[in-house]
Amino acid sequence: MSRPDVLLVSPMMPAPLQALQQRCQVHDLRAAADAEALLAEVGPRVRGVAGFGGVSAGLIGRLPALEIIANIGVGYDGVDVAAAAARNVVVTNTPDVLTDEVADLTLGLLIATVRRIPQADRFLREGKWLQGAFPLSASLRGKTVGILGLGRIGEAIAARCEAFGLTIEWHSRRQRPDIAWRWRESPVALAQACDILIVVAPGGEGTRNLVNADVLSALGPQGVLINVARGSVVDEPALVGALRDGTIAAAGLDVFADEPRVPDALVAMDNVVLLPHVGSASVDTRNAMSQLVVDNLFSWFDGAGPLTPVPETPWRRA
Repeated sequence: MSRPDVLLVSPMMPAPLQALQQRCQVHDLRAAADAEALLAEVGPRVRGVAGFGGVSAGLIGRLPALEIIANIGVGYDGVDVAAAAARNVVVTNTPDVLTDEVADLTLGLLIATVRRIPQADRFLREGKWLQGAFPLSASLRGKTVGILGLGRIGEAIAARCEAFGLTIEWHSRRQRPDIAWRWRESPVALAQACDILIVVAPGGEGTRNLVNADVLSALGPQGVLINVARGSVVDEPALVGALRDGTIAAAGLDVFADEPRVPDALVAMDNVVLLPHVGSASVDTRNAMSQLVVDNLFSWFDGAGPLTPVPETPWRRA
């Protein structure tokens, strides 16, 4: 039996990649000396694509035998799901396996931002402690946290915040009767009600600039914004202005509008903590994510269907 052809569009952890290579013909698009030549040669027989996004309608159109796109990551805004659905191509993602890692990182980013841990580290390293004490920081005590986007990761973050003694409120597109935390009817209403706004909403055109100047103004001059979702969800120029003029107090950001490029204005600010999109970036979690991608591909090629199809995909379980 011939091995299925799979196009790899981004790096994958070594052990899951080795398992994939043992069963499939894997073609690494990024490593190809001539990507166009590779697509011309193998594109007509590629049945699966794997990687962190990077799957446009144009690429899908170059792969007439394509059956499945296995996305590495719970967010899949880097995959043109509409183009895939139009071709009856299944799209999968990697939910659950990264939930705890991202939630843990979010709490670390929150504490680092409010208690100014990176700034205190620099203060010591620059010898300034010899001249006097580091300025007092804000506190988490008595604060309300607003979760914007209460999916799996949002719930895990909220549970951790609650364990820290924080009050939780939230907003998503739909209310959920199974959630006891207070729901607010809009992002602005949530921002008005909370001290810290944590953005966990999915990316894509439906949420672009969801956190805009009005939301930031509602958060207020003592407010803190944490974004671990997608850079597109926050109006970045509005955020820069809000941080610069004191509309909000501080921000902790793991994602940006044009990664890996980060605005110089943000880099220069002392009231922000900036991370290079590392929410799920641990060895253990990236291995689990890559393995779930491989498991989805193997399940599909075995005729058992996808394990974790996204809601927009044409696949429906019987």
